[in-house]
Amino acid sequence: MLLSLSVSVSKLLTLTRYAFSLSSIPNFLPISSSNTFLLSFSSHSRFNSNEFDVNHAVSSFHHMLSINPTPSIVEFNTILTSFVKMKHYPTAISLSHLLEFNGIMPDIFTFNIWINCYCHLGQMNFSFSILGKILKMGFQEDTITLNTLMKGLCLNNKIREALHFHDHVVAKGFQLDQVSYGILINGLCKMGETRPALQLLRRIDGKLANADVVMFSIIIDSFCKDKSINDAYELYVEMIAKRISPSVITFNNLIYGFCIVSQLKEAFGLFHEMVLKNINPNVYTFTILVDSLCKEGKVKEVVNVLAIMIKDGVKPNAVMYGALMNGYCLVNQVNKAIKIVNTMVHKGVVPSVRCYNIVINGLCKNKMVDEAMNLFKEMHNKMIVPDVVTYSTLIDGLCKSGKVSYAWELVDEMHRIGLQVDVITFNSLLHALCKKTHLDQAIALVKKMKDQGIQPNMSTYNILIDGLCKGGRLKNAQVVFHDLLTKGYQLTVWTYNIMINGFCKDCLFDEALALLSRMEDNGCIPDVVSYETIIYALFDQDERDKAEKLLHQMISRGLLKKQN
Repeated sequence: MLLSLSVSVSKLLTLTRYAFSLSSIPNFLPISSSNTFLLSFSSHSRFNSNEFDVNHAVSSFHHMLSINPTPSIVEFNTILTSFVKMKHYPTAISLSHLLEFNGIMPDIFTFNIWINCYCHLGQMNFSFSILGKILKMGFQEDTITLNTLMKGLCLNNKIREALHFHDHVVAKGFQLDQVSYGILINGLCKMGETRPALQLLRRIDGKLANADVVMFSIIIDSFCKDKSINDAYELYVEMIAKRISPSVITFNNLIYGFCIVSQLKEAFGLFHEMVLKNINPNVYTFTILVDSLCKEGKVKEVVNVLAIMIKDGVKPNAVMYGALMNGYCLVNQVNKAIKIVNTMVHKGVVPSVRCYNIVINGLCKNKMVDEAMNLFKEMHNKMIVPDVVTYSTLIDGLCKSGKVSYAWELVDEMHRIGLQVDVITFNSLLHALCKKTHLDQAIALVKKMKDQGIQPNMSTYNILIDGLCKGGRLKNAQVVFHDLLTKGYQLTVWTYNIMINGFCKDCLFDEALALLSRMEDNGCIPDVVSYETIIYALFDQDERDKAEKLLHQMISRGLLKKQN
């Protein structure tokens, strides 16, 4: 028998010192003042999690405590489980304590609920102290208890502790199950440790437990997300050789993996293979394929996939519709994307904020800002709350179409409803100000960003420097540029090219050439634009010798092929 386990695995033998103190737990109960109960529970009562009412459930729990004879612990566990399913962990903990206060003996299932709650709250010390209490009261901990603790450690990014805990448990003679190893493998993969997860699979397979489809699918998924698609497929082949039948999740993971590395032919090959194996594709399978085809601009081929989907009786969801909308927007068929929004409503699928954002972005990119604003109003009418992306997209579209005053109105609206204006939105506004040569306002806006705790990025400074150069304020641009260098910013070739263009615009060729020379010293390699900007400007000013010298330098660097 396992003697004791600790808060941290290195102190396993001192666990019983953490016997849980009831007085240390705060009262989390959201009980209404009336304290009236709405429902009496018989021995066959059950909660419907879709219509879960916290106050109602708490009142019912209190009523059950007052019933004579007291209902069985199974009935109390049923209510506690309902709280856990709805993620009301603190309430479940507080109610568990009421059982002991009222002299009702918890069973192992109650303790497992208790441990699970603490794990989800990130309080692993309390989770392990409950295990100490289980042992102290003479209960025999089961595999569910140990699995819950291991999962809790993994959830709290303590995968090394989970592995040590596993080693200790096995050393004490406990037989863990496939769920146990699925938890550990998943924990490793979530931390990006795909290779160690595979090593663990090799270590346990056929010895401590038999590897199953869940373990293989988790590792395959992790390989695919790492874009190690060959490793993922090899593991799939190995899985088939072991006569472990792949699931729809296995195929979805592999199909996704091939799609993200643009191997659509192989992805569709797997799709046909799963059909031959009588594994029905689900909406996620079709969404992956539709999304990938759309991103490659193959919208016409999407129709064939949708036809198969409809034939198989799979109903599209909001994610699928969103992928299709995005595809139409990418090929500038935004009107078809709008029709999909209407189709969704007709089919009883509520368009998500993301769906609206996709279409609004498509409209703005096609300079259909008025139509985008109409869709924005439609969101309000349908009680769909816009997010930061919605506002940022519209503000950018309005700025680019010259409707800057309307853009500022949306900024004010964001402040009113408590949405944080991000650096992307500020950059759109800054670009609009620079374009209209409102340069003092542009400088003030950058200062305002900093005052609000929003750190300008390189795009912010590039927009400002470019605006200052084009607005005839080269010296101000130089001040900003040198300030960035002094503060250790990693300037991009774009930043240097902006300054070079500014110097050339004012015929300051010596400064432009000096900056071109200093670029490499600062770790930035000049590109074609760097050279061509100066060369064209020199030719315009009849500085042919300097221009040709620079042209030869450009050719010697391999930036331009020499013409025969």
